[in-house]
Amino acid sequence: MSIPPGTYELGPQNARLLVDTRRSGAAAKAGHDLTLEVTAWKGTLRIGEEPSDTAVALQADGSSLRVRQGRGGMQKLDDDDKQNIQQTIDDEVLRSTSIDFRSTTVEGDPETGTLLVRGELGFAERANPIEFELKPGDDGRIAGRATIRQSDWGIEPYSTLFGALKVADEVEVTFDGKLSG
Repeated sequence: MSIPPGTYELGPQNARLLVDTRRSGAAAKAGHDLTLEVTAWKGTLRIGEEPSDTAVALQADGSSLRVRQGRGGMQKLDDDDKQNIQQTIDDEVLRSTSIDFRSTTVEGDPETGTLLVRGELGFAERANPIEFELKPGDDGRIAGRATIRQSDWGIEPYSTLFGALKVADEVEVTFDGKLSG
């Protein structure tokens, strides 16, 4: 299924942008694998008549990540724990920076409608190339997934307990939404 030509606006009103982290280190059992939701963002998908007219852009507020789920750990996360994690991300990891993505090329698979998106992702005062797929689904839905290595952007993954508990360097970013023109 291919996406009809047009410009589609995306954001929290019609899509979810999630970041999944994993724990590592000798004390990993004490920590939690987290699902964070980006709550302030906007994106645009422009599908042109010609492949060269297709583009993807996204802007997100780095201070808008909210803890939605914590899996594992010695204790269940409470509201104070979630607030402390959000504050740490804002103060020490992303430092309230803007997160920006602009595609440089978008290639479509005519059989599946899948888009291979290549572009530049900028945050934490660095920009690096990244690529991911956007897959159209039933009823105007679209989904994508990208793996990001924090250290590629100069971010040292968060650690505590003298490094015995830390966030893994790679985080998974997923997107799922409904296209609206």
